[in-house]
Amino acid sequence: MAIKIITDTSCDLPDEELEKNGIEMIPLKVTFENGETFLDRYEINPSFFVKRMADSKKLPKTAAPDPATFLDYFERGLKECGEVLFISLSSGLSSTYHTAQLACSMLKNQKIKVVDSLTASLGTGIMAINAAQMAAAGMSMELIVSELIKARSQREVIFILDTLDNVVKGGRLSRVEGAVGTLLNIKPILRGDENGVPYVIEKVRGNKKALQRLLDMIGELSEDTLSKSIVGISHVECIKEARALAEKINERYNPAKVLVADMGATIGTYAGAGAIMINF
Repeated sequence: MAIKIITDTSCDLPDEELEKNGIEMIPLKVTFENGETFLDRYEINPSFFVKRMADSKKLPKTAAPDPATFLDYFERGLKECGEVLFISLSSGLSSTYHTAQLACSMLKNQKIKVVDSLTASLGTGIMAINAAQMAAAGMSMELIVSELIKARSQREVIFILDTLDNVVKGGRLSRVEGAVGTLLNIKPILRGDENGVPYVIEKVRGNKKALQRLLDMIGELSEDTLSKSIVGISHVECIKEARALAEKINERYNPAKVLVADMGATIGTYAGAGAIMINF
């Protein structure tokens, strides 16, 4: 019996990775201040999203898929493969996980499992890739879920914000604090906690120093060699910096693979232009 691996569009996986690993995505929704709503990745791409976001006085609002959408994807996955494994954006950031659980309980089918990634962006995506590879190797659902939960507790996510505009628009920072931070060229460095919720761990002046600090922190936070791990770098409209960072990570840590991808609307709404996130 095959296992269908499904995640949500916050995973930020490139299309080629989705196709290669047979992973399907359920779209989250993003709504702009004029009321226009788009399905993330299906109706709005990262580049267009960033332009629309910059022109908006208020942050776009993101929303989890509704239960009916989950039911549709789960039922099709069961017909196609016999078992379904859904890997969700962190429950600390979205109601996606809980809505998926609700849909699962409505179907009352033990062949559907839902896993909370407790991370975001490529952290969720890499977990989906690992699940797909284990499923392709013939591992059972129970063993795959067990391995994902074990690996989840060992992975890290760190990122920098290049602009404070979005945290000001979102009400997490006052306009005065945002203006002072911008004037002083402050770049916050954040880390995901055990519940998948980001918190500021350092503040660095200047983008160059912030990127160097991210590079150093990979070594400080990784408990073991990265030779068997995929390192994910997602970014908002700063591909040059992301690729340069990928080269340095390859040279310094020699991971199994470095995956670079655009950050979509779900996470990009809060990160803002110039943000870079590393999952490892």
